[in-house]
Amino acid sequence: MALEAIEWLGNRLRILDQSKLPWEQSFIDLSDYRDVALAITEMKIRGAPVIGIAAAYGIALGAQDITTANKEEFLVKLEQIMQTFAATRPTAVNLFQAINRIKEAAIGDSIPEIKRRVIDEAKQIYQEEIEATRRLSQLGADLIEDGFTILTHCNAGPLATAGYGTALGVIKAAKEQGKRLSVIATETRPLLQGASLTVWELQQADISVTLITDSMAGYFMNQGKINCIIVGADRIAGNGDVANKIGTYTLAVLAKENNIPFYVAAPISTIDLSLSSGAKIPIEERNPEEVTHIHGVPIAPKGIKAANPAFDITPYNYISAIITEEGIIRGPYTEGLRVIVC
Repeated sequence: MALEAIEWLGNRLRILDQSKLPWEQSFIDLSDYRDVALAITEMKIRGAPVIGIAAAYGIALGAQDITTANKEEFLVKLEQIMQTFAATRPTAVNLFQAINRIKEAAIGDSIPEIKRRVIDEAKQIYQEEIEATRRLSQLGADLIEDGFTILTHCNAGPLATAGYGTALGVIKAAKEQGKRLSVIATETRPLLQGASLTVWELQQADISVTLITDSMAGYFMNQGKINCIIVGADRIAGNGDVANKIGTYTLAVLAKENNIPFYVAAPISTIDLSLSSGAKIPIEERNPEEVTHIHGVPIAPKGIKAANPAFDITPYNYISAIITEEGIIRGPYTEGLRVIVC
């Protein structure tokens, strides 16, 4: 049975500390919204869909602790809590969509009613993500043929979604259809989500997986050993440009050069029609020490400069299809995305 990445316990939020996987399965109970925000920033819980869920529940926790009896003062403090979560990670749009939904739900004649509505909306966001990832996985599985070897990058399984998974969900659903398949997973530097999370989840699902370094992907494509590539997404712009873990763009270019289908699997909550292109997606810059160190151990000379953009943008023309819970979209994406979302 899969571990729960996140669980609402009424007066606290329980998360699986993903920074300790696969060596330790450790759960953290968080009763203060600031601790939930910190867990998102420190990537103890990560993955675009589940970040949105965590933020919604974190705001709900914070709302319960506001003690004022003045409704206007309550709403001001609630807005401050929401801004705390908005400042955690800038790229994944699911975070901001969850915040906006909580804000819209925070209405009522009394403070207790508002608090109840906030909790109910957070629970609804959670349930919708579970249902969305299962539906998109079933649709995406039809793109996988018997005997396929699939390359995936970073981690887009249940840990990242609190549901069935996106990229890994498609793979799992294809296996459930009785298809024989295998997976090649990149390590995903600098934080090694592929090596520590993806291969672990695939092992749990009894799916054959081979781990490679990020720089080996082109070799395996050129050798004809990969049939398709499936990745998740942190934000999809209105024209189909995709923000995903750094290194995704490189894989998409290599895939096109080698005539390999490149699929993006993501729920509708990841689509941002307010942005006309990926050029407008904010890219999170993380601590350079994540590049110069691995698990706290230095791998570069002391004092060396390092860059650490957490995501890159894959232009729509490199993407074969976008898999959502409402259908599989192929280019041109502008109209297809608009129809799916609206």
